[in-house]
Amino acid sequence: MNTAAARALCTRCARPQRNCICALAARVDCAPEVLILQHPLEVHEAKGTARLLHLSLPRSRMEIGEQFDALQLQGWIEQDWHGDALAPAPHAVLLYPQAPHDPALPLAPAPPLPAQWLQDPAHLRLVVIDGTWRKSRKMLYLNPQLQQLPRLALRDLPASRYAIRRAHRPGQLSTLEATCCALAQLEPANHALERLLQAMDALVARQSQWQQAATGCMEP
Repeated sequence: MNTAAARALCTRCARPQRNCICALAARVDCAPEVLILQHPLEVHEAKGTARLLHLSLPRSRMEIGEQFDALQLQGWIEQDWHGDALAPAPHAVLLYPQAPHDPALPLAPAPPLPAQWLQDPAHLRLVVIDGTWRKSRKMLYLNPQLQQLPRLALRDLPASRYAIRRAHRPGQLSTLEATCCALAQLEPANHALERLLQAMDALVARQSQWQQAATGCMEP
């Protein structure tokens, strides 16, 4: 096998071309916009779901970093992504649970979520942090603007279908699953959201096949 070809990355999903996940993406239209902030160490994580989520949602944007420039982050949160200066500012809501106090990474209390915002999902911008529990909390700590956003609490969480990555806390879901749950709360009648989970199921199945093949190759 040509080593350079094997290591070449797909420009859309940032995976090696031989492991490209673009074909697994399923277009899902939803009213809210989704801003995905991904920790740099998650970019090439084979088990990650954030890139698949981004590829599936036309009204999404993905930015990578741990501590962002304050003005740039404010623009991603508040401004129209297509450069329309006359567009009304969206209502930005952070998808993040109320976490227990951590003296090493103290967080400011989140402001309440205005009930009227939930009546107009098309005017919402859901902000999602993609990283492990510790990484995501550090990103929240390092970016005070995110702490100032109202938070959306998830209700009636299902069991995770993401069998290839172990959850460290009860009710912990993958980034794609948590976002799908949030969008379902905001748009209960949007049955197309199930296609997001089906795309993740396909990713899980393919990753499991690769792991089994790798294990088989290592056996004597």
